[in-house]
Amino acid sequence: MNKYFEFVVDKEDVKKRLDLFITEKIDDISRSYIQKGIEEGWIKVNGKISKANYKVKSGDLIVAEIPEPKKYSIDPEPIPLNIIYEDSDIVVINKPRGMVVYPAPGNYSGTLVNALLYHTKDLSGINGLIRPGIVHRLDKDTSGVMVVAKNDRAHRNLVMQFKEKKVRKTYLALVFGVISEEKATIDTPIGRHPLKRTEMAVVENGKRAVTHFKVLERFKNFTLIEVNLETGRTHQIRVHMSFIGHPVVGDPLYSKKKNPFNIKGQALHSYKLGFWHPSTQKFVSFEAPLPEDIKQILDFLRKECGHAGKSKDYGPEING
Repeated sequence: MNKYFEFVVDKEDVKKRLDLFITEKIDDISRSYIQKGIEEGWIKVNGKISKANYKVKSGDLIVAEIPEPKKYSIDPEPIPLNIIYEDSDIVVINKPRGMVVYPAPGNYSGTLVNALLYHTKDLSGINGLIRPGIVHRLDKDTSGVMVVAKNDRAHRNLVMQFKEKKVRKTYLALVFGVISEEKATIDTPIGRHPLKRTEMAVVENGKRAVTHFKVLERFKNFTLIEVNLETGRTHQIRVHMSFIGHPVVGDPLYSKKKNPFNIKGQALHSYKLGFWHPSTQKFVSFEAPLPEDIKQILDFLRKECGHAGKSKDYGPEING
């Protein structure tokens, strides 16, 4: 059964975004669900469909007819997990490339969430049934370190750390071309691609995105870089590296170059994740080794360049 709401905007709410205004007025409904409702026409301003970023005006009549969210059953599945660390507050996982983090319509099995539900019953409920415990995510074809919250208190704490940029996120990426600089910063806004709605792009009206990188190794036609993210936009590293002409090897969306290696998905790995522990308030840092296929590619490139003896095994180290 649909829920019907009607609001008249008063002076104190003037210039608020429509999605924020509705979220503040209706309890127990997420902002993302409200945004979906605005897109699909469940929510109207003065009888007309508007946009989520519409700034409400004094006297606006806002009508919302919200359908009940569909109920889904997310089943625990005995999928192996590479657990780096676990306590009563958090689980730190080395996610393999190819694994989706949480279920989505048409894909309710084989995800990290399915595996987590089999591993433990203690997961935070802030993100609801579909994303229990999920504080942040990695793309399906990006491997590496993730932290999952086992209770709501830890979840809120970690989300705030991500929001306040207290979390240190370090990646390793193999990119096309030889980068001449030793280190650099890319500070360009990222938003939805104006034509390809499933992709992101550097756009003038996007959100600020800041990527710092330094060169670790150079090869004949490739460069291994360490990347530190100051912000966390969707596909940020992939979009930024493509923007400067050095797309990530194997990237199916943002690289037009042919992948010369036997690797499915991008050669991008979440190498290190550091944050303040929700209970101890001590800074902890966790690392995950590169996947075997990326290691093999690097060994091949080193031999090709004649400096195989300079090989470095990145990770793992755990400091708590």
